[in-house]
Amino acid sequence: MAPEKLPYKPNPRAPRAVLPVLEPRRRASTPEEVALGFTPEQAIAEAQRCLQCAKPECVNACPLHIDIKRFIRRLAEGDAVGAHEVIGEQSPFPGVCGRVCQHELFCEDACVTGKKWDPVAIGSLERFAADHARLRAHELSPNGSKKPQGPKVALVGSGPASLIAAYDLVRLHYRVTIFEALHKLGGVLAYGIPNFRLPREILAEEIARLQNLGVEFVPDFIVGKTATIEDLFDEGYQAIFVGTGAGLPYLMGIPGENLTGVYTANEFLTRINLMEAYKFPDVSTPVRVGKRTIVVGGGNSAMDAARWARRFGSETIVLFRRGRAEMRARLEEIEHAEEEEVQFHFLAAPVALYGDENGHVREMECIRMELGEPDSSGRPSPVPIEGSNFRIMCDTVVAAIGQAPNPTLQKATPQLITKRGKIVVNESGETSLPRVYAGGDVVRGGSTVILAMKDGRAAAEAIHEALSS
Repeated sequence: MAPEKLPYKPNPRAPRAVLPVLEPRRRASTPEEVALGFTPEQAIAEAQRCLQCAKPECVNACPLHIDIKRFIRRLAEGDAVGAHEVIGEQSPFPGVCGRVCQHELFCEDACVTGKKWDPVAIGSLERFAADHARLRAHELSPNGSKKPQGPKVALVGSGPASLIAAYDLVRLHYRVTIFEALHKLGGVLAYGIPNFRLPREILAEEIARLQNLGVEFVPDFIVGKTATIEDLFDEGYQAIFVGTGAGLPYLMGIPGENLTGVYTANEFLTRINLMEAYKFPDVSTPVRVGKRTIVVGGGNSAMDAARWARRFGSETIVLFRRGRAEMRARLEEIEHAEEEEVQFHFLAAPVALYGDENGHVREMECIRMELGEPDSSGRPSPVPIEGSNFRIMCDTVVAAIGQAPNPTLQKATPQLITKRGKIVVNESGETSLPRVYAGGDVVRGGSTVILAMKDGRAAAEAIHEALSS
């Protein structure tokens, strides 16, 4: 039965709804999700802050072009299921994107309400629609899709770029297979993003939707090792999409980096997020976190690592060579880290690590920085201040200073044109090899989930055009 339709009363002047969060003290001992989501009353009130613009700029700003105006109207009228259906026209991942997409850089930045007041909390409303649909899943009709019978397409990697490409292609009746090198699905969504930001059951349920549509997943399969690109074509795949991400971490390049207790963010987060080291001692892949942890970097991975370290009971310091304003991490994640008593040392960078007689890190030497002229990133460049060296005691260090594309497939496919490890593509996402496409971090370098999805959608469109012509 359709829900009773509520009257729509736009009220953009109303204060933006504040997302409820888990109490900071409780966070220190649990991997539970921090952001708790809107109540139904909050969701309706926030949705009614939308002006329902004649030309909604937020839709064009969304990399997936979700009909934001229409789904918010449904929420404002009390129809959360209808809102979820509208989102599903373009994305099967509202639970994921509602939590980890940087809406503030896209749809919310373009929100017309935000020109005069606070922008509508589009991301939180997307999450509410997804969570409401999960609670009512037993009432919804089961998927009755027929098994796809079209041409075979292989997608390499099960991260966000491949997942959205699979969604678009399977709905066009292609037989889609996703090959994943790891034993669990989701790519960076599984190994890079903590449970307290993206609960694993949310990710698993949204991936299951693709399986219900007919997408096949093959884990523990390394394209470039288990089979090559050529092997896949020989097996009848008519197009291939490479979405292998950026899994090769940058190193700090300082003395002492090989000491015990020094991790890259990739290793640290993978062992905790994917291998569930936070469940110690009931795990086969534990991770040692000492009494004081220093995380080097200012992006989302740095915040994730620092916040995990706090949950292991470690005093945690984030060391960043620029100032707070230059951090690339989401403001929400920085604020949550501060609430969880993560300390921040700005305008400082590591120059050496020192260990004890057993080879375990015990101390970091740093140098203070000042901001100079803008560099290629557009941010002020950090300039070392001569003679300003100082030391900090520590027994765990996590380097979260960025990553490059995983090189396995590229090395096995030397005819694939690359530049600094990134696969080169044309405007349609096609590589130097015919009917081989690529997108996401393997093309962009370390980027965002939603831009990876944008690439996957563009590649799916190009694959369909190529195979249907």
